[in-house]
Amino acid sequence: MTHIAQNVAHIREQIRLAAQKAGRNPACISLCAATKMNDAEAVRAAIAAGVDICGENRVQELVEKSAQNAYEGAPVHFIGHLQTNKVRQVVGHVDLIQSADRPGLLEALEKEAARQGICQNILLEVNIGNEDSKSGFTPQSLLETIDEFGKYRHLKTLGLMAIPPISTHPGENFQFFSEMYNLFVDIRGKKYDNVSMVHLSMGMSNDFEDAIACGSTMVRVGTAIFGPRNYHPV
Repeated sequence: MTHIAQNVAHIREQIRLAAQKAGRNPACISLCAATKMNDAEAVRAAIAAGVDICGENRVQELVEKSAQNAYEGAPVHFIGHLQTNKVRQVVGHVDLIQSADRPGLLEALEKEAARQGICQNILLEVNIGNEDSKSGFTPQSLLETIDEFGKYRHLKTLGLMAIPPISTHPGENFQFFSEMYNLFVDIRGKKYDNVSMVHLSMGMSNDFEDAIACGSTMVRVGTAIFGPRNYHPV
């Protein structure tokens, strides 16, 4: 697993340089390892290499790796699409749900957090590219949801998350990252119940440097840490 340690070190240096170029403190940018389709051993290697957070996309993998104590030593976030019938396996089991992407899910999360008697921290996912293939709040519906967020007594919004359109060239997503930052700053400057703009989660393996330039506080990196995923095992 030495390649994972080398990759994490390289990404840390890229984060440092990108932050420096933007006049930002690299210590204010968290590295979330997107651990989808990587086993417990690989996750442990990433934690040992110094990633700040482990981000899991799939409920089944979250449950399996948790049982193997794979995440010991790092906070765990859920970063994938979450079905309402699986919220019991996630609420109370992760430090942050980054992918709260629709009113129906918020209702289910609130109900389960209330049942457990806890307050679940979340990020609101924004479909900043207005893509039909992706879930998430539109910027307008986001503001409407935040305006009424006080009704969720067992949820706390700690920021925003976005997955912009797939880019093939550096700089293609600057527009979307900038729009996300503007939303983040606008909301942060106002007072809402149960809402605190702490995290702006955006940027992945192929564009996290651009995201940092636009104000991201948390980048979600998978392939650049673990290598390409094998989606079609033999």
